[in-house]
Amino acid sequence: MSSLTNILYKVAIEAVLGNTHVSVNTLQFDSRLVALNDVFFAIKGGQVDGHQFIKKAINQGALVVVCEAFPEQIINGVTYIKVSDSQEALAIMASNYYETPSSKLQLVGVTGTNGKTTVTSLLFKLFKNAGYKVGLLSTVKVCIHSKEIPATHTTPDALQLQKHLADMVSQGVTYCFMEVSSHGIHQKRTLGLEFAGGIFTNLSHDHLDYHKTFKEYRDVKKSFFDQLPKNAFALTNNDDKNGAVMLQNTKAKKYTYALKSFADYRGNVLESSFQGLLLKINDKEFWSKLIGDFNAYNLVAVYACAEMLGLESLEILQLLSNLESVNGRFEYVISDTKITAIVDFAHTPDALKNVLLTINSIRTRNETLITVVGCGGDRDKLKRPLMGSIAAQLSDKVIFTDDNPRFEDPQEILEQMTEGVEPQDFKKTLTIQNREQAIKTAVSMASPNDIILIAGKGHENYQDIKGKKTPFNDMELVGHYLKLMG
Repeated sequence: MSSLTNILYKVAIEAVLGNTHVSVNTLQFDSRLVALNDVFFAIKGGQVDGHQFIKKAINQGALVVVCEAFPEQIINGVTYIKVSDSQEALAIMASNYYETPSSKLQLVGVTGTNGKTTVTSLLFKLFKNAGYKVGLLSTVKVCIHSKEIPATHTTPDALQLQKHLADMVSQGVTYCFMEVSSHGIHQKRTLGLEFAGGIFTNLSHDHLDYHKTFKEYRDVKKSFFDQLPKNAFALTNNDDKNGAVMLQNTKAKKYTYALKSFADYRGNVLESSFQGLLLKINDKEFWSKLIGDFNAYNLVAVYACAEMLGLESLEILQLLSNLESVNGRFEYVISDTKITAIVDFAHTPDALKNVLLTINSIRTRNETLITVVGCGGDRDKLKRPLMGSIAAQLSDKVIFTDDNPRFEDPQEILEQMTEGVEPQDFKKTLTIQNREQAIKTAVSMASPNDIILIAGKGHENYQDIKGKKTPFNDMELVGHYLKLMG
């Protein structure tokens, strides 16, 4: 049991009905999970208003209700706390409930459109290989050193987040690397966290179904840096036109990285192939197994962060040179017939363009580049024609197919992608709604030395159709059909 008065520390309370000098069990924002002596948070969501479930929560034993408006019926023995923002109160109270775990380790947040998973995962592996106990909060998984937990969101809800961090502290974790999504920032999930540093990767067209305008999307990302304390560091990509914007109002120590412009950490790609990169950072050269300029940016960001967290330069370079690519990020297999199949999570126009430009910069042009790509349903529709246009322009052949249609009509998604294709590129394109059939067809179309890119799902091991998730793995399927070809 915990003292309610302690948990309310730093919460902006507007009014209280009842007694705050009580002991409570746990915190819940889902009324179905409420039990005796719990605190229930009534949160106004996009689909459902939690205030509708206050009575149900009390019937299940809630002792305290945190809400933005008092209910009509006030029940004796229950404490009601009125706040202006229940999500904000949840984040702060969750941190207090778990005794501010983020202050007991070095927490680094990584935000941007592309590269978040790669940067956090590489930092996790690097520090783990350096002998530290490390935590990871990513799209792919949550890691408490050697223990893995499947991830449900890019940024977990505030309760889960604080619990994961508290578990990390109890296990002796000293560094944690965390993806910070625009949704997570906007929904106040990161409030109550004490960051040692923040990294900005890049900003391009994504999530405009949620944020409505690019400016709003950018400003939400910027607010993460605005909230960093003065003893933290803020590292930004100086080659991105929004990089400087992120640092405008931050109190943190400012650092930059880049490949093309002046920066504190300057990267230079000396060699690039399907085997990896020869990369120079400031005046030091090293070989990386990762591929492409977009990974060069990721590696420079990781190097900079590791140095700012106190690791020695030569040790960082040695550790970087041993790191493998992240699951579903430019992950590739070469068949016995020398067909190269690449699986990448590229699901935004910018990410798809980067991957295709990387492949085109490395290939000899004596082979055919076949791209299999789709767009997710119930997400930003404006990017679909852009994805179609980029795929058709930068590939020799393109198969448009399903991604995760969710509750949308898959055929409509494919038609919207096709709308972006220029007239001169139409003959390159083919539409096959069934994703497995599309992958199988791409393999059958390929000749020795050809390249197949399967984009959009990356690490995902399911396909989401009408609310049902069925097992589906791009890498496994393309490997299977390549073996069948011999």
